[in-house]
Amino acid sequence: MIFLTTLPLFWIMISASRGGHWGAWMPSSISAFEGTCVSIPCRFDFPDELRPAVVHGVWYFNSPYPKNYPPVVFKSRTQVVHESFQGRSRLLGDLGLRNCTLLLSNLSPELGGKYYFRGDLGGYNQYTFSEHSVLDIINTPNIVVPPEVVAGTEVEVSCMVPDNCPELRPELSWLGHEGLGEPTVLGRLREDEGTWVLVSLLHFVPTREVNGHRLGCQAAFPNTTMEFQGYASLDVKYPPVIVEMNTSVEAIEGSHVSLLCGADSNPPPLLTWMRDDTVLREAVAEILFLELDEVTPGEDGVYACLAENAYGQDNRTVELSIMYAPWKPTVNGTMVAVEGETVSILCSTQSNPVSIITIFKEKQVVDTAFYRSELLMELPAVKPEDDGEYWCVAENMYGQRGTAFNITVEFAPVILLESHCAAARDTVQCLCVVRANPEPSVAFELPSRNVTVNETEREFVYSERSGLLLTSILTLRGQAQAPPRVICTSRNLYGTQSLELPFQGAHRLMWAKIGPVGAVVAFAILIAIVCYITQTRRKKNVTESPSFSAGDNPPVLFSSDFRISGAPDKYESERRLGSERRLLGLRGEPPELDLSYSHSDLGKRATKDSYTLTEELAEYAEIRVK
Repeated sequence: MIFLTTLPLFWIMISASRGGHWGAWMPSSISAFEGTCVSIPCRFDFPDELRPAVVHGVWYFNSPYPKNYPPVVFKSRTQVVHESFQGRSRLLGDLGLRNCTLLLSNLSPELGGKYYFRGDLGGYNQYTFSEHSVLDIINTPNIVVPPEVVAGTEVEVSCMVPDNCPELRPELSWLGHEGLGEPTVLGRLREDEGTWVLVSLLHFVPTREVNGHRLGCQAAFPNTTMEFQGYASLDVKYPPVIVEMNTSVEAIEGSHVSLLCGADSNPPPLLTWMRDDTVLREAVAEILFLELDEVTPGEDGVYACLAENAYGQDNRTVELSIMYAPWKPTVNGTMVAVEGETVSILCSTQSNPVSIITIFKEKQVVDTAFYRSELLMELPAVKPEDDGEYWCVAENMYGQRGTAFNITVEFAPVILLESHCAAARDTVQCLCVVRANPEPSVAFELPSRNVTVNETEREFVYSERSGLLLTSILTLRGQAQAPPRVICTSRNLYGTQSLELPFQGAHRLMWAKIGPVGAVVAFAILIAIVCYITQTRRKKNVTESPSFSAGDNPPVLFSSDFRISGAPDKYESERRLGSERRLLGLRGEPPELDLSYSHSDLGKRATKDSYTLTEELAEYAEIRVK
């Protein structure tokens, strides 16, 4: 609301107690619409002792000094004025009453300027007053908006036009005020310096939507075509509102990501990108981008945009999801367990999206977890078959990674059923295949001959381990009445197992066909041959010592040569035993244990009817082993 005084000071004349003084009072500035008129109120005074018979006056334009020959606006003595003011100026006041009010009509822009009054009392009693009035010729109403308009707070906007023309009175109306409120015409008000204004008021509560809205006021003069319009843009202050921002963003690892945040506010907001209370970027702007180059999984997370100004703040978040292939899975170590124990394997990885995790053993799926970050594989009672290498493989649409691990199962020896003895011609070979962990010891026992040979005696038994299998081979050469009983015994820290090895092959059938009678005949022929050889050597005075020999008779041989593919041939009897090696899948022969008789011993054998060949072979075998 505009408060105006009703009694301007320039209308108050202060008289001297004994004589006045030279002085004038007029508005320092006054305005009027082009084409209308204006009345410039004016009062002047002079000393009382002058008492002039007639008082004259002159109005000058833009200069108070006659010597400068300023344009004459009005002159009471001669009525001669400057051509610019001819027919436009006249005096409304009575100079005798010290009233110098001037009326200017049909205003045009060139009449705008300073107006000075000069009093002429006759003779030398002339005085040009320094006080003057500045005339402003206008074309638009004056819209007054408060210096601060805040959204949500009621505001008063006024339209003010000069009303200093007694001949034409303006009328006011508002333009573009729809939705804001109904205007109120306050009326004609007098200003401090004696000028008049017409005022109309508009009250409303602004919102952010009317910021920048053009609000207009129109002054019209009835019975004329003159209309004057003025506009003002509303500068509504309001807090920020984030109006533009990315939704959830998915990006592939290593790619470029641009996050956008836009806010609406007045004045412009301070935009800040943050993550975990860390400021990443900020600027005073309506739009702010956050650029991320070659993103990594470590940049995955929630990003916040904060917008703030002096009137408030707003914030929003966006989730950035980095898509990447699984990391190399981690496994809780290589496991060593005893048969029957429970084994738990935890395989975990990290990926986005979550992976399918699979555990393989020998290309067979053991366990699978779909869209999980970890897989727990449990073997409630581990078995020897569970021993071996496993792979934990994690896979999603962006790739796969795998990690190998081992489960070692320790268990007591198990002699496999494929263990046996095979006879071919004068050779018996025994194969003992043991499955165990840790590696067991293996021994071959011939109960009928009271002979035991273990794998540590490498000149007799050869063993080879492949995985959990230990294969030992014992080879027996020489002729005997019947195939010997062979018992394979295997042991480790978890137990012991023994198995009598069954016989397979031609020799077993041969002993069955010959029988006891055939054995006696063969024994007689053998004695005759031995005696003949003995007598021949005695004639040559060759002394035979009772020692191990490699004569014509094939020796009895114990061995365990399970040959590796590609091993070199080391034994002279390979050619003789080629068929036996092909039968057992061997490529070489182990060292031999010679249990044959010397010639002199065989001579003595002929006189010992109470002994059989088998008994003496067992005796010599016992002697040689010891």
